[in-house]
Amino acid sequence: MNRFGQKEDETLIELSDTLALNDEIAVLTSVKTPGSPGEESNGVLFENGSNADSELPGNSEIDKHRQSKDSVFFNDGIRRIDFVLSYTDEPIKDAEKKAERRKEFEKNLQQAGLHLETEDKKESENGKTFFVKVHAPWEVLSTYAEVLNIKAPIKENDIPPRNDNPFEFLSKPFRLPKEVMQPEPDYFTAPFSKQRQELYLIHDESTFFTPSTRNRIVYYILSRCPYETEEGKKKFGIKRLLTNGTYLAAYPLHDCQYWNKAKDKNCESERFTLYSEWARFLRFYKEQPLDLIRKYYGEKIGIYFAWLGFYTEMLFFAAVVGFICFLYGWITMDENMSSKEICDISIGGEIIMCPLCDRNCEYWKLNTTCEPSQYSHLFDNVATLFFAIFMGIWVTLFLEFWKRRQARLEYEWDLVDFEEEQQQLQLRPEYEVKCTLRKRNPVTQEDEPYLPLTSKAARFCFSGATVLFWISLIIASMIAVIVYRLAVYAAFASIMENNESLEPISGLLTPQLATSVTASCLNFVIIMILNFLYERVAIWITDMEIPRTHLEYENRLTMKMFLFQFVNYYSSCFYVAFFKGKFAGYPGDYTYLFSQWRNEECDPAGCLIELTTQLTIVMAGKQIWGNIQEALVPWIWNWWGRRKARGHPENLYSRWEQDHDLQTFGNLGLFYEYLEMVIQFGFITLFVASFPLAPLLALMNNILEIRVDSWKLTTQFRRPVAAKAHSIGVWQEILNGMAILSVVTNAFIVSFTSDMIPRLVYYYAYSSNESSPMAGYINSSLSVFNVSDFRDISRPLENPMGYTTCRYRDYRFPPDHERRYMHSMQFWHILAAKMAFIIIMEHVVFLVKFFVAWMIPDVPSEVKARIKREKYLTQKILHEYELYKLKEKLCQKDCTVDLEREVIATEGKVQLSEVM
Repeated sequence: MNRFGQKEDETLIELSDTLALNDEIAVLTSVKTPGSPGEESNGVLFENGSNADSELPGNSEIDKHRQSKDSVFFNDGIRRIDFVLSYTDEPIKDAEKKAERRKEFEKNLQQAGLHLETEDKKESENGKTFFVKVHAPWEVLSTYAEVLNIKAPIKENDIPPRNDNPFEFLSKPFRLPKEVMQPEPDYFTAPFSKQRQELYLIHDESTFFTPSTRNRIVYYILSRCPYETEEGKKKFGIKRLLTNGTYLAAYPLHDCQYWNKAKDKNCESERFTLYSEWARFLRFYKEQPLDLIRKYYGEKIGIYFAWLGFYTEMLFFAAVVGFICFLYGWITMDENMSSKEICDISIGGEIIMCPLCDRNCEYWKLNTTCEPSQYSHLFDNVATLFFAIFMGIWVTLFLEFWKRRQARLEYEWDLVDFEEEQQQLQLRPEYEVKCTLRKRNPVTQEDEPYLPLTSKAARFCFSGATVLFWISLIIASMIAVIVYRLAVYAAFASIMENNESLEPISGLLTPQLATSVTASCLNFVIIMILNFLYERVAIWITDMEIPRTHLEYENRLTMKMFLFQFVNYYSSCFYVAFFKGKFAGYPGDYTYLFSQWRNEECDPAGCLIELTTQLTIVMAGKQIWGNIQEALVPWIWNWWGRRKARGHPENLYSRWEQDHDLQTFGNLGLFYEYLEMVIQFGFITLFVASFPLAPLLALMNNILEIRVDSWKLTTQFRRPVAAKAHSIGVWQEILNGMAILSVVTNAFIVSFTSDMIPRLVYYYAYSSNESSPMAGYINSSLSVFNVSDFRDISRPLENPMGYTTCRYRDYRFPPDHERRYMHSMQFWHILAAKMAFIIIMEHVVFLVKFFVAWMIPDVPSEVKARIKREKYLTQKILHEYELYKLKEKLCQKDCTVDLEREVIATEGKVQLSEVM
C-alpha cells in the first residue's frame, strides 16, 4: 500500500529458498513506486519535518497537538504501527556515520515494502528523540507469512467441545469470563499461501494477522535488513544497530495504557484486559487467560505461563502432603523417645559430652541441646521416609501430566506441525556476519556460511575451560565458607559456654545452630555475587562460540547457566547433607582441614536440622531477592525515567514515548524466569526429605510469582517481540534429569543425614526393653572416651569437675576394650542397613516412576483423535478448493481431455481422503 492507503501499482518481492541477499542476507525484497526513486515514498516523514500528510484523505484537518497521540496508528489513522525505532541526532561521536547507517537502513526497509513515518524530535517530550514508526502492508505480511510458515484460518472448527465436567460448578469461582478465556473462535488452519488467498477467512486485510504476528514478521525483516558495506562485507540487522548506538531502541507497541481502555474503537485494548483480569494480585485465585496471553505476547511466553501455572497447581498436592507430614512431626514431638532422653535430667543431664572445640572449649551436658533435638523431630520422623517416596512419585506425575497438557496446547495453538527444525533453518544474523567461509547445505543445496572445525574446537575448549574455572571458584568459595564455619564454631562454642547473658537462649541457640545460620547467610551473599558476575561471563563466552541458530544459542547458554547455578546453589546443601560430621574422627584422633581447623561434628540429634536451616535460608532468600529484583527494580527505573513526563497532558505523551520509557524484556527474559523456577524445583525435589514444608514455600512463592511476572510484563516492560515455541525446550530434559537425581539424593539423606536408619536398627536388633523399645537409644548412639587419651592439641585447658570420661557421637568400642576406639559391630550393622535401604528405595521408586511414565501416554487419546480429524478435514478442504479451481478453468476454457482427466483424478483423491 502507498501512503494514500492504496495498493502500489507494482510490487516485486523476490524470494529464494534460503531468502539470501547477495549470498549473505536472509531476505531479498524490493519495491518500485511509479514516479519515485523509492526514497521518499511510503509515508515517510523525514528529519526536516516535511511530510505529505495533507495529501491523505481528511489529513488536512488533523492537528497533532489537539488530537491524542495515545494511538497505535500512523497519523492517517489507518495504517497500524507494527514497530517503532528511536534515535537521537545529538552531536556525539560518529554522529554522521550513524546518520548514514540510519538513512541506508531505512531506505532498504522501504525497498523491502515497509512503510515508515518519522516523528520529529520537537514532538518528543525531551525534545531530543526521533521516533520512526514502521508499518507492514498486506503485500509484505502475506509474503512473509508464507516464508515463516504461519498458519491462517480456513474454516471455523466444527468439532464438538469436550464433555463438560459434572463438577464444573465447583471451579466456577476460579473461572474468568468466557470472552477473556477465549478471545477468538477456534478455526481449522493451514499454512498461509499467497497464491491461495481465497481459501482463507480474510474478512479484513488490516486485521487478518494479529498484532503479535505482525510484529514478528516486521522483526524478521528488521533483523536481516542491511545498513552498510565495509571491506566487501555487508552488515545488517537491527540488533547490531542497537549495539553500536545507531538506534536507541526497537520495539512493538502495547495497544493501550494498562489502566485505561483505548479510545480508538479499532484497538482491542488487550493490554487493559490482561492487567485487569490477570496481572493484579487480588486475582491470584483465578485461572490464567492463556489464549489471550498467547494472542498478545506469542506462543513462547504463553507456554511459559502455562507451564508455571501447571507447576503451581501440582505443587498444591505436594504442599498438602508435606504440611501433613510436618503436622505429624509436631503432634508426635512430645512422644519422641530420643528427645525425651536428651531432655531428661537423669539421663541427658548426667551424660558429659566431649568439648566442641580444641583447648578453649569445656565439657558440656547433653541436655543443653534439649530444644534443638525436639525441633529436629519435626523433620526427622517416620513421615520423612513416606514423603521422600511420595515426592519421587509426584515428580514423575508432574512431568508426565505436563507432557499431556503441553500436547493439548500444541493442538489448541496450532503448533502440532511446528518443528524445531524450522528454527534450525533460520540462521542467527551474527552467525552469518562472523562466518565468512561458505559451503553447500546438503538439505537445501544452497551455499551457507559455516564455522571451520578447528575454530569451533578452539572456541569450545576456551569456553569449557572458562566454565570449569568458575565452577572451581564456587568450590573455593564453599571451602572458604567451611573454613569460616570451623573457625567461628570454636568461637561460638567458647562464648556460649561461658557467657551468662546468653543463658535464656542457650537452650535454643546452640553453637552448631548459630554457626549454621551465620554461615548460610554468608553463603547466600556469596551465591548472589557469583551469580551476578557469571551471568555476564556466560553470555560473553556463548557469543564467542558463535552458535548457528537462536535455538542453539539458547540451549548452550541454558546448559552453562544451569550447570553453574546447580553447583552454586546446591553445593552448600550437599556439604551439610553428605559431608558434615562424617569425617570428624573421634576425640583421640580428630581430623583437621588443612591441618589447622578441626572438622565439624553434627548435633547429637543429627545434622538434619542444620540441613533444614541451610535449605530454608538459601531457598527463601533467593525467592525474596528474586521478587524484589523482578518487581521493584523495573518499577524504580521506570519511575525515574517518567518523572519528567508525568506533568505532560495525555495528548502530548504519545503511545510510542510511553513505551519507550519502559524497560526492555530482552531475548533472555524468559530464560531467567525458567532458570529461577528450575532452581526452585531442585530445592523441593533434591532435598525435600529434610524439609517437608519446602513445597508449601514454593507454592506461596509461585502464586506471587505468576502475578509479579504478569504485572511487570504488562506494566513495566515494553511489549516483547512475539516468538513461537511448542514446548519448554531443553528445560524439559533438565527437569527429567533432576527428577532422577532427586531419588538418589533423598535416599542418601534418609540414610546418612537423618537418624531414621540407626533408630530402626536399634529398635529391631539392639533394644532390650519390650515395653519401650526405643529406651536407651541415646546412650547406645554415644561412645565413651577416656579424657586422659586426649592429644595435647585438643586437650581442654580446664577440667574443674575432674571428669575422667566424656561421650561423643559415634559407634566405637570403649577405652577398656581390646579394640579400643575402633568401630563396633553396631556401626557395621547400621552401615549395611543404610546401603540396603538406599538400594531398596531407589529400585522401588524407580520401578514405580517408570511404570507410571509407561502407563500415562504423552498425548491424550482425545487430542490424537482431534489432530487426525483436523488433518483430514483440512486436507479435504484443500482438495475441494483445488477441485473448485479446476472446474473454474473448465468453465473458462475448452473442455479438453487432459483437464477432464485432471478433474477425475482430483475427485478420486477427495474420495480416497474421505475413505481414509
